Amino acid sequence: MNEIFPDPILSLPKADIPIKGINAYLSQGSDHQIIFMKFDEDVELQEHCHELQWGIVLQGKIHLIIDGVSNTYTKGDRYVIESGIKHSGKIYAGYSDITFFNEKDRYKEKIVEDI
Repeated sequence: MNEIFPDPILSLPKADIPIKGINAYLSQGSDHQIIFMKFDEDVELQEHCHELQWGIVLQGKIHLIIDGVSNTYTKGDRYVIESGIKHSGKIYAGYSDITFFNEKDRYKEKIVEDI
């Protein structure tokens, strides 16, 4: 099985995340979002902040600098970024995770245009 996510997740709306090489699927709650993400390319994350974010690594590797503390996370690791805390990092090609955002409108649903 090459696909990390099962069909019900792949059937969710795609999330409109402005990062090259990402496939992301959006589960929208009334006050939060859960994003199922996988990356085909390395991505540098510029420093930013937002509401609480919690993630669990399914495969691959992510390096995060959270409030000045540098850590690398791999399969099975969890991370938490508290609300308003600055963070940056690098996501490596082949990475996938499940990420909870404690905000209902962190990302929008990607509009798919008919051709």
